[in-house]
Amino acid sequence: MRAVVFTSEGELALEERPQPAPGYKEILIETAAVGICGTDAHVFDGEFEGTVFPLVPGHEATGTIVALGEGVNDGVFDFHVGDHVAVNPSTTCGECEFCQNGHQNLCRFWNGLGVVASDGASQQYFTAPAGNVYKLKPETDLYEAALIEPLACAIRGWDVLPRRLGDHVLVYGAGTMGLLMAQLAGKAGAATVTIVDLNEARLQTAAECGIELRYTSADDADREKWDVVIDCTGNIRAIEDGLTRVKPAGYFQDFGVAPADKTAQFSPFRVYRDEITIVGTMAVLNSFGRAVELFEAGAINAKAMISHSFTLDDYEQALEMFRRGEGRKLQIRPNDTESRVFL
Repeated sequence: MRAVVFTSEGELALEERPQPAPGYKEILIETAAVGICGTDAHVFDGEFEGTVFPLVPGHEATGTIVALGEGVNDGVFDFHVGDHVAVNPSTTCGECEFCQNGHQNLCRFWNGLGVVASDGASQQYFTAPAGNVYKLKPETDLYEAALIEPLACAIRGWDVLPRRLGDHVLVYGAGTMGLLMAQLAGKAGAATVTIVDLNEARLQTAAECGIELRYTSADDADREKWDVVIDCTGNIRAIEDGLTRVKPAGYFQDFGVAPADKTAQFSPFRVYRDEITIVGTMAVLNSFGRAVELFEAGAINAKAMISHSFTLDDYEQALEMFRRGEGRKLQIRPNDTESRVFL
């Protein structure tokens, strides 16, 4: 079979590899689709903590079960060859302080498929622990369902926010995560949802996803302060601007991934005086199953969010396109024979 491999920092290759065999309580999956996100770029650039090269990237994955390892269905699972599935890429040790205290997403030995030390889904077939595999309904679109993993991250983001009925929410960034956080805001009880992005094309996507208040600058909005402000850009200027937009007793969420060596300036006095709560959010925590449920209930407009698919041969082109901020959600479809443009 064929696989994209990050051979070392900043280097990738398309390799022929033996088809993997599922181990004990593992499942072998034929890959349908795997999304490209900012984490993939950080991994490729050697900026993600703990990454071990060589590594097959790809952590936002769906596919079809082709084989079950020994013991998969000995307990609570009922998987069958042919089932359509989505995969939670996060694996944890279960033993460290954070796993024991219910913060498995902060596990000191956290390992993400396609991110740290286990191969991901940018290959024709991949294996995953049975406990990380979630069965989809037969009628669920297997390609659109690759958005379930980022949706699970967005749900975790909302888990640490207040979700008060009638709040006004401001989101910075209309990329995949910004669009997901904005769409979930209504489900979380927001009275209004405003989204800001310098890219007009991304604001058009936000419109198709039902976000009515869209601006290239928060200065253009009809309000000055919001109850909840969420940065999904990781951009320092956006973060610094967003912190000034929070109402007294409001919340600011640092959702986007900023460079590890960058710092933002803010007024500690205002955080104290106005009782501003600043929260972070990391990956997935007990939210993947809920993401499957919400996705299959139609909570997001997945069709409007996916613009391109690429073959394994065109992986490098896809990664470069992502870096340029072009298109909407970009996917790799390892078993396709041609790349496609949908929107």
